[in-house]
Amino acid sequence: MSEGVVHIVDDDAAMRDSLGFLLQVNRIPFRLYDSAVAFLDDLPADDGGCVLTDVRMPEMTGIEMVRLLKGKGYRSPMIVMTGHADVPLAIEAMKAGVVDFLEKPFEEEVLLRALRSALELGHVQHDQDVALAETRRRVATLSPRERDVLKGLVEGKANKVIAFDHGISPRTVEIYRASLMTKMQAKSLSELVRMALSVEVS
Repeated sequence: MSEGVVHIVDDDAAMRDSLGFLLQVNRIPFRLYDSAVAFLDDLPADDGGCVLTDVRMPEMTGIEMVRLLKGKGYRSPMIVMTGHADVPLAIEAMKAGVVDFLEKPFEEEVLLRALRSALELGHVQHDQDVALAETRRRVATLSPRERDVLKGLVEGKANKVIAFDHGISPRTVEIYRASLMTKMQAKSLSELVRMALSVEVS
């Protein structure tokens, strides 16, 4: 099972306790928050977990919280639950960026399935974020000339064209290409280009 933490946001103490017990029995790590404000005040790292929030809460609704988090670039998957489900509210929640929508009361297995799916998605996104950060770190080590050559490769230019563009020999371009492969830890030209595109080196 995933090690990601499920962050439960609900102003109903009985519901929080019930959900906490269910997750504990199923050995899924969790944390409890009694309001959206409390969650935002103690905003956990965006590290592969997920958020399960009620919709109707005082001070700030779950959907308002989702919108705020999305605006901050928070990527952990979010699921909303409500006892007042209707189609417009479901659509509003999905447009706000939630990955799932649960109507109370729900079956335990339905909830667990939704949470496991969200945790899996959270881990995939976290791994992608880590890989992207590492690619950016590698790009930052490139010299200005190496970046020029990389941009030429991304544009699909041949070595001799890149050489002509920058007033250097094709052999020198080959040397820069070899250095790029080493610094970027790319196994092929296609991987090198894909990495460059992922961080918009163009």
